[in-house]
Amino acid sequence: MTEKRENWGSKLGLILAMAGNAVGLGNFWRYPYQAAKNGGGAFMIPYFAALILLGIPLMLVEWNQGRYGGKYGHGTLGPMVYLQAREGASPKVARILGGLAGALALGVTVLLNSYYNHIIGWTLGYAFETATGGYMDKAINTGEYFVKYIQSPGKVMVFWLIALAVLGFAVMRGIQKGIEAWAKFMMPTIYVFGIILIIRTLTLGAPVKPEWTPIAGLNYIWSPRWQDLNWTAALAAAGQIFFTLSLGMGIIQNYASYLKPEDDIVLSGLATVSLNELAEVILGGTIAIPIAYTFLGPEGLGAGVGLSFIALPNIFRQMAGGQIFGTFWFLLLFFAGFTSAIAMYNYLVALLEEEAGVPRRVGSVLVFIIYIIFGLPVGLEPILTKTAELAYLTELDNWVGSYLLVILGLLEVIVTGWLLGLKGLDEMNKGSFWKVSKTFYNVFIQFLTPVAIIILLIFSTRDYFKAGYFKWIPSFVEKTPQLVPWVLSARFVMFAVLIVGFIQAYRNIGKKYGQEIIEGKVLVRRD
Repeated sequence: MTEKRENWGSKLGLILAMAGNAVGLGNFWRYPYQAAKNGGGAFMIPYFAALILLGIPLMLVEWNQGRYGGKYGHGTLGPMVYLQAREGASPKVARILGGLAGALALGVTVLLNSYYNHIIGWTLGYAFETATGGYMDKAINTGEYFVKYIQSPGKVMVFWLIALAVLGFAVMRGIQKGIEAWAKFMMPTIYVFGIILIIRTLTLGAPVKPEWTPIAGLNYIWSPRWQDLNWTAALAAAGQIFFTLSLGMGIIQNYASYLKPEDDIVLSGLATVSLNELAEVILGGTIAIPIAYTFLGPEGLGAGVGLSFIALPNIFRQMAGGQIFGTFWFLLLFFAGFTSAIAMYNYLVALLEEEAGVPRRVGSVLVFIIYIIFGLPVGLEPILTKTAELAYLTELDNWVGSYLLVILGLLEVIVTGWLLGLKGLDEMNKGSFWKVSKTFYNVFIQFLTPVAIIILLIFSTRDYFKAGYFKWIPSFVEKTPQLVPWVLSARFVMFAVLIVGFIQAYRNIGKKYGQEIIEGKVLVRRD
């Protein structure tokens, strides 16, 4: 309990690393598609409502939990939740809540990153393919090219392993020399590349049709289409806030655990949100959709999730300087994905350090092996099935990358808002330049945020039932029986990881706080 933990070297490094954790593929790939599909400017109303109701309060809660747990030498979520929950519940109940939180966080950091790392590998591979002119021949169908790419063991596995190896090397070097150093390089580079791409986008003109211009593309995003604003759009906006801010994953808490006791978490948390929104709304919303609109028109926006790897490559080979700007685009995606994935990687390394006393260098190698094991099905499915359906990835993303995040967010805000109670407000304001008011804490963190998350869960569950995700054989693979084993395998792996995560967190809490659990009262406290 007295081990010395590494701290961040500078406030700038901390904010850039935390912003890098939030700024990911969702900002430049997922957000433009969601905004274009769900009402354009009308989508921004539920989006900003979700940011205020869910994003900012949960961001403050997670920074709070992280710094609180760091005082006790913890970098993982299970013990952090236990420490706060025991203030308003018995240690035995708090231990169960900590076990649940630990299970969900392990599920996210192992399984979400198992396929997220592959997508990062795709972006690195496509940066290489673009720079070397791999698909620049206009006779090549970019859709077929992408399918062949993910079915090519040489390409998929090599770039995936390169991405994993660089992640492992960065985490191995520690917080200051590894994560912080990479964030100081990658985050400014993301913004520089983004600005370069915006300038090029806005100077494209109208090469296909006079009415297809970059400004018309921006207008398509920002003009409210009220007929498209509905519960589905509202749910998509709330889900985007969770995804883009990396909420409900345990990784914000992990980064915050390396803070000093008096470090400002309110200002740092708000700075993280601001940098993420700058990357998402300004950069992400001003690059992909206007480019697609300029060359493909409104119908081109239907490319959806295929926008980055199918539609945009087709455009890059048509535009002047497309090979250069296409390379910038995929490097931007790679850097954005990398700065998010490194946080999940570090969470598992911290878990091994904390639970088993494994040195950071050894832990980084072990996590590298873990990600190879859990990532192999993602890479092998299109190779073995000869399809591009990615059913294994889809099933994991439906549950781990979307649904479980919301459940964990609800657990977090209840523990801090209700079980830790007003002590959470005092903890939040400790060392803060801007103080969170009692009114904000009572209205948002104790009431509006948990109610909004519950409503989100209710309607999400309803939509999941309608989509057939709760069926033994989900609707999206009913007509493709060869993909059913991949979906069932994903479910088995998911449940196995969640069970292991609960057992691990539950035992870890019992090992460190066993006496107070037996006696039913708090014995270990650090103020």
